[in-house]
Amino acid sequence: MEHAGIAGLAGFAARASAPGADRRWHDGPLAALDFETTGVDPLRDRVVSFALLTDEDAHQGLVDPGVPVPPAASSIHGLDAGALRGAPSSVVAIAVVARWVDRLIDRGVPLVVFNASYDLTMLAAECRRHGVTEPDWWRLVVVDPYLVDWGLAPRRRGQRRLVDVAERLGVRLDAAHDAQADARAALEVARVQADRHLELADLTARQLMAQQQRWFSAKAESWNRWAIDHGRGLDDPAGWPLASAVRDQRSA
Repeated sequence: MEHAGIAGLAGFAARASAPGADRRWHDGPLAALDFETTGVDPLRDRVVSFALLTDEDAHQGLVDPGVPVPPAASSIHGLDAGALRGAPSSVVAIAVVARWVDRLIDRGVPLVVFNASYDLTMLAAECRRHGVTEPDWWRLVVVDPYLVDWGLAPRRRGQRRLVDVAERLGVRLDAAHDAQADARAALEVARVQADRHLELADLTARQLMAQQQRWFSAKAESWNRWAIDHGRGLDDPAGWPLASAVRDQRSA
């Protein structure tokens, strides 16, 4: 049964009109994005570093978020107030990232983002917080290796962190939670997934978007069945590649 939220979100894929939307998603160039942040809430936490990666080049930057970095976050990525002192402000750095994503959209380059609903929601929230023009989300082609991993083997037990998926696929990741290392590993994981699964490799960019939305909905609904019985919070089946909270606000 189609979830009501998915019916409205279907336009995210159907309206994708970027060049190359009807060719196989990995036949051309790919790009990758990764953030390190002050916490795990993409609507309220802040970016402290980013990596923008293409087949030709890479750019990594630190960001002064203008708020304290909690020790728990620093313990993961190693970035604290001292490390971020003198870094560009959020408004400057987020504008750089948003413009870069828009250029990818215009070129029809798919963007690899591991756990995309987190990072892209974070980017959208940061853009709105600082008055930065958002990327044209409706034309963006997203490749989410985390979601693909679940879609290809939903019953496999064990964690699905980037380090876990990379190790299982033989992809090197020497410095987990470094934005550039994570972006590079995610890009390689996406390519290995395509190489090993013909049913994935044969999808066009448009088909891949629709398939990932179906996987996300199924994953959320599976979690929700368990969560209802155990008193846990519910996931939004329509929350990929942007959380409904930011997507619906944009549409209003």
